[in-house]
Amino acid sequence: MELEKVQDIASAVLSSGTLPAQFIRQETEQPGITTVKGQTLAVPVVDFSNPDQQSVIQAIDDASRHWGMFQIINHNIPNEAIAHLQAVGKEFFELPTEEKEVYAKPPGSKSVEGYGTKLQKEVGGKKDWVDHLFHIIWPPSAVNFKFWPQKPPSYRAANEEYRKHLHGVVDKLFRSLSLGLGLEEHELKQSSGGDDLVYLMKINYYPPCPRPDLALGVAPHTDMSVITILVPNDVQGLQAFKDGHWYDVNYIPNALVIHIGDQIEILSNGKYKSVLHRTTVNKEKARISWPVFLEPPAEFEVGPHPKLVDEDNPPKFKTKKYGEYAYCKLNKIPQ
Repeated sequence: MELEKVQDIASAVLSSGTLPAQFIRQETEQPGITTVKGQTLAVPVVDFSNPDQQSVIQAIDDASRHWGMFQIINHNIPNEAIAHLQAVGKEFFELPTEEKEVYAKPPGSKSVEGYGTKLQKEVGGKKDWVDHLFHIIWPPSAVNFKFWPQKPPSYRAANEEYRKHLHGVVDKLFRSLSLGLGLEEHELKQSSGGDDLVYLMKINYYPPCPRPDLALGVAPHTDMSVITILVPNDVQGLQAFKDGHWYDVNYIPNALVIHIGDQIEILSNGKYKSVLHRTTVNKEKARISWPVFLEPPAEFEVGPHPKLVDEDNPPKFKTKKYGEYAYCKLNKIPQ
């Protein structure tokens, strides 16, 4: 086994009410102290069914410049497909640990794929209150089914159904972001990997926590992806950093939460901002979320788009292979 899973630690400590020291955050990070109380952040909501495409592009452009985050409603992914994705993911995490370990990330693997608990270098020895499962769902050439659970039996079908519906959302997002930046509608996706763009599914499982005021599910971070498309369950937990404060993000059933990732910030030369966010946990209920990270292939180079750079707007970021960027980010090495 890689490390003791948080789910097993939670089972052991929940009745005692004590939180192991490695999960207790510094006071400057403790959500009980640092969260703005009684106020949820109404992040922009974009109605994908709006026939006025220009207003959809404008709304996405505004949200990407000023928030780095928005929620999409009426996105044409059936509620049943989302519910099925959620049901099979929850069922997987409710299996005994030894059954989940079959899908464990292999020791020394350079890929993030598999079941595990530690993702990146920990700062100050502090751990996140989360277990996870990663596997690629697109393109077919990159999919490795050994990391796809066989229990429950409908796991694969649920993920493939969700992916089938996701393509339309991905294409519309890229078109809208590209046009918002003044590029041709195909240019941003082309500069992010084009048809080789990787869809990396992650399930985050945050077990009930005896002291949610002291722990974090995931510490503050920006996503290293191009775009992240996230489905949460109904347990509050996502927080965004806005105007110097941490706020709960309002939950909208069946909406897709969109995070602008680091690669869009780089491609846009800073016009669009990747969102700083974190996750809190709950004392009574497990929070679960299903982000899909849209990523370039590891060898694909990403830098500021040539059309968005000139004498008045010199490049603010280096051009580098995505694999190198990801390695530096996970190991806390300056870019």
